[in-house]
Amino acid sequence: MNQMFKKASSVLTAVVCAASITFSGASLVLADGEIDDQTKTTIETTAEGLTETIIPLTDEQIEAYMESGDDFTENAMTAWNGAKEELGDMKETGSVEIEYSNDEYTATVPVTFEKEDAEFIYVFDKNLTPTSLSVDVKYSFATTMKNAALNTVMGLGTVFVILIMLIFLISLFQFIPGSGAQEAKAKKKAAEEAAAAPTPATVAADPVQEADNSELIAVIAAAIAASEGTSTDGFVVRSIRKINRKKR
Repeated sequence: MNQMFKKASSVLTAVVCAASITFSGASLVLADGEIDDQTKTTIETTAEGLTETIIPLTDEQIEAYMESGDDFTENAMTAWNGAKEELGDMKETGSVEIEYSNDEYTATVPVTFEKEDAEFIYVFDKNLTPTSLSVDVKYSFATTMKNAALNTVMGLGTVFVILIMLIFLISLFQFIPGSGAQEAKAKKKAAEEAAAAPTPATVAADPVQEADNSELIAVIAAAIAASEGTSTDGFVVRSIRKINRKKR
């Protein structure tokens, strides 16, 4: 008898022991997979007793049972420890449902808790000894939608974080010597410097030529003033242009 049975009531212990002696390692199964009443009663009593024994256990007791060395006890404690935080306090248990297949009995105990409902699913071998337990949490629609929304937000957040990291990594390429980004930046800088550079100064005019033009302008202005009988103050010679005349 494993350690979980030690926590059950004396009545439960008596029933289990009596069932083990009665069946002597073999339970009766009727035609079409139906289970005889005595086997059904034994499994129901055992499943309900184990459920009511497991749920009130403290964290210290659970940790102690997880190191008991008994396969079923450790399996049951692991299953319950992983689900109890989501369920809260127990309210009531429902009717046990039993199925028989491949020389194994599966007993499902529905339990109503403060936060969520759950099903304690036990597997019994042909000797009516429990071999495993799983706790299936039945989430409500509101909880399911809340979890879906949280998963969506976490997924989108992860995508954005990865994109930001990629952008940051790509921006670092410009500091890598020989990279295309650095070469493009250097070419752009050279083009800007070339555009901003001042154009070469125009070749300065010959001062001798400028002086000759000034004298010529003064002579022409004086000749025009003499022919018109006026002074050079009355007009200004702005340009001198050579006219090519055809020889006759």
